[in-house]
Amino acid sequence: MTIGSLLVVALLAQAPTALTPPADSLEPRRLAEDWSPLQARVDAAMPATILKVEAGTYRGDLIIDRPLHLIGIGRPTLVGSGKGSVVRIRANDVTLEGFDIDGRNGGSLEADSAGVHVAASRATIRDCRIARTLFGIYLREANESRVERCVIEGTAGKDPGEQGSGIHIFNATGFTLLGNTVRYSRDGFYLQSAGHGFVANNTVSDVRYGLHYMFSDDNVFEDNSFARSAAGAALMYSKRIQFRRNRFLHNRGFASVGLLLQGCDDVVAEDNLIADNARGIFLEGSSRDLFRRNVVAQSDTALVLYDSSYQNRFVGNSFVANLSPLLLVGRRTDTVFDGNYWSDHDEPDLDGDGIREQPYRLSNVFDHLRGNLTAADLFAQGLGASVLSAAERMFPVLEAISVVDAHPLARPPRLPDVPLSPVTARHDRLGGLAASLACLGAGLAVLRLGRARG
Repeated sequence: MTIGSLLVVALLAQAPTALTPPADSLEPRRLAEDWSPLQARVDAAMPATILKVEAGTYRGDLIIDRPLHLIGIGRPTLVGSGKGSVVRIRANDVTLEGFDIDGRNGGSLEADSAGVHVAASRATIRDCRIARTLFGIYLREANESRVERCVIEGTAGKDPGEQGSGIHIFNATGFTLLGNTVRYSRDGFYLQSAGHGFVANNTVSDVRYGLHYMFSDDNVFEDNSFARSAAGAALMYSKRIQFRRNRFLHNRGFASVGLLLQGCDDVVAEDNLIADNARGIFLEGSSRDLFRRNVVAQSDTALVLYDSSYQNRFVGNSFVANLSPLLLVGRRTDTVFDGNYWSDHDEPDLDGDGIREQPYRLSNVFDHLRGNLTAADLFAQGLGASVLSAAERMFPVLEAISVVDAHPLARPPRLPDVPLSPVTARHDRLGGLAASLACLGAGLAVLRLGRARG
C-alpha cells in the first residue's frame, strides 16, 4: 500500500455514522414534565406571532409547531430535559434568535439530538449560543433555512465519535450559513445531499473536519476559516463547488490536509490561503478542477495528486516555503501547472519579463518514491531526501513522471484578495535522522554515477 493510500484509509476510517440517513422518526413530544414553561405560550400563539421571551432560565424541551418568531430579550437560557433536542422546529417559517441553549449533554446520536433540530423549511436561527449538545444545529430536509451569528461549542477532549457536528445539514437545498463559530464538535459543518447553499464568514476550529461533505453540489464558500483540525475541508463525491478567500490553516497530523477533494468535479478554488498544513491540497478521482491565485505555504507537501485525477489546472498560484511541491501517486497525470510562483525555484529571469527561463520541475525521484513506497515517507524531511532530490535534478539517472510548470513566475504574484493570517513557524523535526543518513548515501551515489557518465 502506498503512503497516499494510507492517507485515504486514515481519513475514511474517521467517517461518521451520519453517512447513513437520519433517524426514520422524529423525536416525539415527551411527557409534560419534560416541557419548557414556554411551551404553553407557543401552543397558545396564533401563527406569525412575535413572542418576546424575557431573560431568565427556562428548563425543559420546546416544540415549535406553527410559524412563529421567538426573540430572546437579555439572552434567556433554554436548558433541555437532557432526553433529546432542546428546541424542535416542526413548522415552516420559524425564527429563533437571541437565546443561550444548554443540552445538558443529553439525548442520543441515533435520534439526532441537537440544541436546535429543524425538520421544516425556511427556518432562521440567529444569534444563539449552543453548548453541551450532541449536534449543535441539525437541519433535516429544511430547505431555504438560515443560521446566522451562532456560537456552537462541543466538549473539548471528547472523542469525535461520541458527539455530532456543529451544524449538520441533510437533504436540503438553498441553505445559508453566515458568521457562525464552531469549536470542539465532531465536524464543524457536515453536509450530505445538501445543495445550492451559501456559506460565508464562518470560523471553525479544533474539530475533526472543519467542513465535511458528501453528495452536495453547487455550493459556494467565501471568507471562512477552517483551522487546527484533522482536515480543514474534506469533500467527497460532489460537483460545481466554489471556494473564494477562505483560510485553511494549521491542520496537522499523519493524515491531515488543508483541502481534500475526492471524487469532486468542476470545483473552482481561487484566492484562498492554504498554510501550515501537513498537506496543502489533496486530489483523488477528481476532474476539471481549477485552482488559481491561491497561496499554498509552509506545508510539508503542497499538493498530493493521484493519477485518477485528470484535466485539473493550477494557474497563477503562489507556492511558498513548502518542504515538497508535489507527491504524485501513480504513473501518469495530465494536470496542468502554468504561471505559478515556486519559492524554491532559483532559475534566473534573464530577459526580465517576470517568467523564469527554465520550466520548474515539480516531481523528483525522491517524491516519486515517496508517493509510491510507504517507507519513503519516513525520510521525507531529512537531509538525505534533499540531497537525493538535488542530485537527481543535476544528473537524472532514474525515470520519474515528468510534471512541470512551463512558465514559472520569477516573483510572487500580487494577490490582493487572498486573506492574511499569521502562520505558526514550523518546529525543527529531528526524528528519523539515522534513516535519513541512508538516503543521503543514496544521493551521493547518484552524484558519483552522474559524474562517471559525464
